[in-house]
Amino acid sequence: MTTSFENLGLSATRAQQLEALGFTEPTTIQAKTIPLLLEGHDVVGQSQTGTGKTAAYSLPILEQVDSNNPAVQALILTPTRELAQQVATAIRDFSGGRRPYILTVYGGQPIERQIHNLERGVQIVVGTPGRIIDLLERKKLKLEQLRWAVLDEADEMLSMGFIDDVKQILKQTPTTRQTACFSATMPREIQDLIVQFLHSPIPVAVQQPQAAPTKIEQHAYFVPRGWSKIRALQPILEVENPTAAIIFVRSEEHTSELQSHSDLVCRLL
Repeated sequence: MTTSFENLGLSATRAQQLEALGFTEPTTIQAKTIPLLLEGHDVVGQSQTGTGKTAAYSLPILEQVDSNNPAVQALILTPTRELAQQVATAIRDFSGGRRPYILTVYGGQPIERQIHNLERGVQIVVGTPGRIIDLLERKKLKLEQLRWAVLDEADEMLSMGFIDDVKQILKQTPTTRQTACFSATMPREIQDLIVQFLHSPIPVAVQQPQAAPTKIEQHAYFVPRGWSKIRALQPILEVENPTAAIIFVRSEEHTSELQSHSDLVCRLL
């Protein structure tokens, strides 16, 4: 029997919205996690990126959040601003008709604008630990009515040195909150955090099948000094014609430069 999103406990309206987006059948992590969160359990999900965990925790939140209450009801912590942006975009897509107000907060953005949005009323906040603490210390982010806390990619937040910030944030949330922690690995520090801040969490582990490459070839292309490596990338991609690619760069400046040429790169891929 095929499991549907409605079978998991989501409303027919939500299931129809997901179907319109092309989501007809839940992934394993979604099928295991959504019913538990709808029932009010804390959850520890161990899964890799790409398994559908964003929908696994955001859909139950969207199903129960009160759009008429302007207070912050859900807080989602992510290790990077890129992931925060991706999560917020996905939640907006999942929201459908009358959506809650969703605010993304991270460093590098004018904090005054974020404070202004908080003062107007926001139900879901997605952000990085550093900026969340900044807003808490300014007493602009109020969590008295928080119902859900989500730690997305907790092990990445640990490796980036944010674990103490995460603990400081969780200490300022109501003990009655429902908490979900998602992590690809479970180092000792994450296990200790789970023991300290989650209430009888139910573990959900999903292994993503990995296809090991049978053959790996390496090629080196030398770009003359003074040439634009971005422009040199164009004929290389045309020749190699990869179905997917990861491009590593040296600095954030180079990342921004590559992003400004993203249309070129995506067209070639």
